[in-house]
Amino acid sequence: MSKFVKEMIISEIESQIGDVRDFVVIDSAKVDAITDNSFRIKLQEKGLTALTVKNSLARRAFANKGIEGLEEVLKGPSTLVWGGEDIVELSKEMSKWAKEIQELDIKGGLTEGTSLSTDDVTKLSKSPGRVELIADIVGRILGPGSQLAGAIKGPGGTVVGQIKSIAEGEEG
Repeated sequence: MSKFVKEMIISEIESQIGDVRDFVVIDSAKVDAITDNSFRIKLQEKGLTALTVKNSLARRAFANKGIEGLEEVLKGPSTLVWGGEDIVELSKEMSKWAKEIQELDIKGGLTEGTSLSTDDVTKLSKSPGRVELIADIVGRILGPGSQLAGAIKGPGGTVVGQIKSIAEGEEG
């Protein structure tokens, strides 16, 4: 491959990854073409991108973008996967697919400059995602407020009920 072609490929990899800093690297070389194609289509439907790369060109593209930490993972057949809301969602999706497609292997990943091993990606897939954490925080914030409102409303409702029954008794 000529130097010009390599530079074009590196430039294309750089433009595709853009400002992304969270990646999971998988090995899908043993997956048959039909399964791989349907796998990629389903990833696209969820807003995830899969790009099979030549490791040396990917390393150069990452170096040009200032991304470090994937050097050890980029050995052997590699497919970069990125997208989704956060690294947790991405790792959950890849772990699900690794269970579904036996030939697909998770090699590792990267999040905010920290290299992830296969075990790290699996552990991340079991942790709550961004949306779940926000819901938990909101629930914890609103919990005391709703308890306070219930405590205030309870006696007030009793007083209102008693006043209403007295008023109805005077009318009748």
